[in-house]
Amino acid sequence: MSTASDAPDDDLAELDVTDLDLVASLLRDVPDFPTPGIRFWDLTGLLADGPGLAATTRLLAAPAARTGVDVVVGIEARGFLLGAAVAHSLGVGVVAVRKEGKLPAVAARRTYDLEYGSATLELPADVLHPGTRVLLVDDVLATGGTAAAACQLVEGAGAVVAAFSVVLELPALEGGARLGGHDVHALLAR
Repeated sequence: MSTASDAPDDDLAELDVTDLDLVASLLRDVPDFPTPGIRFWDLTGLLADGPGLAATTRLLAAPAARTGVDVVVGIEARGFLLGAAVAHSLGVGVVAVRKEGKLPAVAARRTYDLEYGSATLELPADVLHPGTRVLLVDDVLATGGTAAAACQLVEGAGAVVAAFSVVLELPALEGGARLGGHDVHALLAR
């Protein structure tokens, strides 16, 4: 697993460090949301800033640009926005892994624990096929429950998780350990 604190990892080294500085400057730490004791990382300012979103897209796409992927899978909800931008930049399609009850046709579902409860993710039917190389994209890797469930859904369809890109990893919560050795690229760590 590779992550960055305030500097790019080896895979991102050729990219402009000012991109990372811009991304970091647009994140907002919101204490006690959605419940007391939880630190929520708000990406609204990042998503609303054209240069910030462009920098984030370049950085998130970098690992897959070298290894090649067939599709990007964005995890609900901010992963949809980031995943669509990354997919566009790579010239591939995007698949949305949704919360329970949002899809008309479901291939599989996984229930997992969060820091403040539990949730279920669903993979749409007939979009991933055996051997499809996938870049998973999300905003924050915290405890790893959501990320692990998404990896299980992708692999359950016979597809291959080529890499997992996130804007921010919270290493103290050890979420990367739940990803079974998958190649994780975090732009920032806090």
